[in-house]
Amino acid sequence: MNASLFRRLSALFLIAAVTIVAVADDHRLVLVAGKPSHPPRLHEFNAGVQLLAKCLQDVPGLQTDVVLNGWPKDESILDQADAIVFYMDGGARHEVVQEEGRRLKMLDALAKKGVGLGFMHYGVEILADQASDEFKRWIGGHYENMFSCNPIWEPQFASLPEHPITRGVKPFAIQDEWYFNMRFVADIPGNESREVEDLKFVPILVAAPNDAVRDGPYVYPKGPYPHIQASKGRAEAMLWTVERPDGGRGFGFTGGHFHDNWGNDDFRKVVLNTMLWTAKVEVPTEGVVSAVSEEQLNANLDPKPSRKKK
Repeated sequence: MNASLFRRLSALFLIAAVTIVAVADDHRLVLVAGKPSHPPRLHEFNAGVQLLAKCLQDVPGLQTDVVLNGWPKDESILDQADAIVFYMDGGARHEVVQEEGRRLKMLDALAKKGVGLGFMHYGVEILADQASDEFKRWIGGHYENMFSCNPIWEPQFASLPEHPITRGVKPFAIQDEWYFNMRFVADIPGNESREVEDLKFVPILVAAPNDAVRDGPYVYPKGPYPHIQASKGRAEAMLWTVERPDGGRGFGFTGGHFHDNWGNDDFRKVVLNTMLWTAKVEVPTEGVVSAVSEEQLNANLDPKPSRKKK
């Protein structure tokens, strides 16, 4: 082999090796969508995660994997993750509480290794006697039936904290089924940053429901609940984060009921930024820049029967 050819081959080998290392060094985010739920354009978990994954596809240092229709059939995808986000139905049907606690134990083991965990919309709700301790450790809290509430309303996120998640996000207001009065760790109200039970707790989206919102009706049960009414004037957290002593990060996000809200740039950006932060990927100075067309919003929707007119 002559010297010139040797040098060219060596250079190609070096480029290939650097490329392999770069891919291997990517942080891996897994987005897990729940099974079809609710009427059309509500709880569009499968379409939602595919849309968000597309928005993240050009982020340097990130590889995003998507799991559709519930718990992954090949669980090894979770073992390779730096962060896992669940967007799905909750309560007794929550995917993470099935199999008599086996899945909970598996996620708890991953969390203790520093894997980030996030839960969105209905996915923040579990039965307290099934997974309250785990959710408080993983993400700092959860929705609890008859303690939390779920009205459809339009909070004004007029002030955003200085945090990597808020980079490039402008104050915004948007109607959604925004849950609030969550069951947070140590029963904190959750509307202020603090360190509690070895967690660094930071709320990101905070707004005060007006009296009419607190007085109901809520989506289900209709309410109102006296303890919700008694807190009139108090601000509530609807996106919050934690940094855990195991080195992992977690978040809860209570919006995401209406699929078309992903078309709002600031609503979408704050969630995309949160996913990066949870996976320990540097959030760009202007946040994750993305654009969503009507065609993209209409893509991958679950086949659902139209809601019958009364």
